[in-house]
Amino acid sequence: MKKKDQSFLGGAVILTMAVAITKVIGFLYKIPLGNLLDREGMAHFYAAYNIYNLLLVLSTAGLPLALSRMVSEAEALGLENQKHRVFAAALELFCIMGAVCSAAMFLLARPLTALLHDSLAYWPVRVLSPAVFCVCVMAAIRGYTQGQSNMKPTAVSEIIESSCKLLVGLTAAWLLLQKGAPVHIAAAGAIAGVTTGTAMGMVAMVIYLLGRRGRRPSADVPQRRRYILRRLLSIGIPITIGASSMSLITLLDQAIVMGTLQGSLGLSEVDAAALYGEYTFGMNLFSLPSSFIYPVTISLIPAISAAMAHRNLALAKRNTDTAFRITALLALPAGIGLSVLAGPILSLFYPAVPETAAAATYHLRILGIASIFVCLMAVTDGILQAYGKEKVPLWTLLCGGIVKIVSNYIMVSNPAIGIRGAPISTLMCYVLITVLNLIAIRRLLPVRVQYAQYFVRPLAAALVMSVAAQAGYGLILRVYDGRAAVLLAVLIGAVVYATLVLAWGAVRRQDILALPKGEKIADRLHIR
Repeated sequence: MKKKDQSFLGGAVILTMAVAITKVIGFLYKIPLGNLLDREGMAHFYAAYNIYNLLLVLSTAGLPLALSRMVSEAEALGLENQKHRVFAAALELFCIMGAVCSAAMFLLARPLTALLHDSLAYWPVRVLSPAVFCVCVMAAIRGYTQGQSNMKPTAVSEIIESSCKLLVGLTAAWLLLQKGAPVHIAAAGAIAGVTTGTAMGMVAMVIYLLGRRGRRPSADVPQRRRYILRRLLSIGIPITIGASSMSLITLLDQAIVMGTLQGSLGLSEVDAAALYGEYTFGMNLFSLPSSFIYPVTISLIPAISAAMAHRNLALAKRNTDTAFRITALLALPAGIGLSVLAGPILSLFYPAVPETAAAATYHLRILGIASIFVCLMAVTDGILQAYGKEKVPLWTLLCGGIVKIVSNYIMVSNPAIGIRGAPISTLMCYVLITVLNLIAIRRLLPVRVQYAQYFVRPLAAALVMSVAAQAGYGLILRVYDGRAAVLLAVLIGAVVYATLVLAWGAVRRQDILALPKGEKIADRLHIR
């Protein structure tokens, strides 16, 4: 059983390392892009990207996890033929869904951008449409390999995808602007990098799969394709709706905010796009902490599913506890740090557009705290799905979405609040979803969870860290320039936080042992 523990966190570590690399590449893409396109161009970029994200999640978010779960169960029981039949049925379904979604995005680009009240996003949407099909094919192969606790193909394909996005997207946007193209056409050039990246990632995954077509001999008789598809959909559809929460909420956010700014406040489409663009500068960093939590949930679901297939509640509980502790240890300092150093961080990343960076500071202060609850939502969704409670995240999403819509309309339409109401409504939405998920986990799961043990010590350490980082920034700024002060303040915060969580026992030896070379790490850190 120890091996399963290692496969869970070992896989999470591989994906987290890949996320770290892709996020660095992503920063090298989006930060210069923000400096090139400024707030209006980024609004058009995100109009296309938000539509793409929703279609992408609807076609790939839940089904790969369902596929991963079914493959993991077959792998745990030694059903080799069943495992391959599940993948074949899923791949066919994914290809059909990807083709339909790509065609819909291409052919319905005009009405889709009209719903977002941003007609200039028409070309970015069309350029991005082929990417949905490519990601669907990738998602099927990733779900298959992740179900076997093999996270390396996913990690490699993500790095290839991000690298191509950077090289093609930035180059295209820069060349178009140099030739005098309007900013929405430059946004389409930038988005071409995303399409190219997904195509190259898909090619890499297909090559990997073709190189491993052999299978172990097995006498098991696989289930019929129709039954497999029915079970895949019954598991995947609720997960899809739950997993689509962030994309759906973001899309609703843009549609409501842009419509309200133009309708209730009487702004032009260009002026409304500029205001929403300020908000997207905060959203760029808001999504960063949660991207490091999703690898935990991706690894968590097959690990818990395998444990439940063996009726091993003790192992399932250990994986659940570890997932909560890792989330708390990562999300709390990241979110609080983004909030307290919002202004300096934005000024560091966007020196070419200082006015936009200054205006986005307010948004990031609130969104930094909201990012903590996005991380908690992600891990609680994954836990509920792993224990077979796929429908619960659907209802909690519905409740959060209603709060988002109502609060957005009330606050953004108020001239005294305007665009400043958007991050507040985002925070309210994710707080509600997280609280409801935590209540459901306490009441519905066959294992006991103790939230105080997960959150109290990391929260206390993060609060002390925030004071140290903020004070350090103010003192260092008297001697060095702003960039050096930000970097040194972040370093001070990281050292203070790491020291406190180790001193206060927020990290447990069993969590470290589940990491690659965990025993050596635990011994060096003197964790008993």
